[in-house]
Amino acid sequence: MADTLTLMAVHAHPDDEASSTGGVLALYSDQGIRTVVVTCTNGEFGDAPGQVKPGDDGHDEQAVAQLRLAELRQSCKILGVTHLELLGYQDSGMPDWDYKQRPEAFCNVPLEVVSGRIVSLIDQYRPQVVVSYDPDGMYQHPDHVHASRAAAAAAADAGTVAKFYQTAMRGSVWRKIWEALRELGADIPERRLTPEEQQKAEADELRITTSVDIQPVLDRKREALMAHASQIQESWFSKIPPEIAAEAFGYETFVRVSDTTGAAVPETDLFAGLR
Repeated sequence: MADTLTLMAVHAHPDDEASSTGGVLALYSDQGIRTVVVTCTNGEFGDAPGQVKPGDDGHDEQAVAQLRLAELRQSCKILGVTHLELLGYQDSGMPDWDYKQRPEAFCNVPLEVVSGRIVSLIDQYRPQVVVSYDPDGMYQHPDHVHASRAAAAAAADAGTVAKFYQTAMRGSVWRKIWEALRELGADIPERRLTPEEQQKAEADELRITTSVDIQPVLDRKREALMAHASQIQESWFSKIPPEIAAEAFGYETFVRVSDTTGAAVPETDLFAGLR
């Protein structure tokens, strides 16, 4: 092929690259595929060391941003990411926080401005496959929603992306994780889904088109996550029983939103139809 096989993952914050796409980034890097991570914000409103929250004494936004970017670079090194691109926008904070009202917050940057920058990166790297989030998924962080919409617009506008995917979470697997942690004594509040939420969770699972086996690189995904120590100190992640962890994190799942290859679904490879 004229262009090098390339995967581009568009993420909102430092650590998202490891949690939702760490497996495919490591797996495809090992196969000689070029991997590009685009991180939209600097993560200012993550925890400061010692789990100090934004607004509390000892939380310095710029210091947190620099720490999280350093962790991001280490995570990308572990995953074998070929290129890291930082858009440098300011974290918007959680949906119920006031920080998102700031004009400079990422969620307030016009969509066409963000998507235009991503188009420029697509033109530069020529990825056949682009991955981001589902803007209608269960996790409605304003930065995730904005990043996903900008990535989708950029993939469409660039006109060169063969396959565009959104990450997907299997609710049934997460329920097994919570149950296992409760059995170990972890303080995990039990919450029953409303009928509407249960219906949506089941519909979301049915939308999954692509399931990639990342078990060969699962240890590296975990190592990359642990590189973000400022955000996961005393995390429940390290307490998950190995057999549950393998089931929960041994596959990364996606919804194929657009495709020009005609590859059949369900698929087990983001590059199906491209090699």
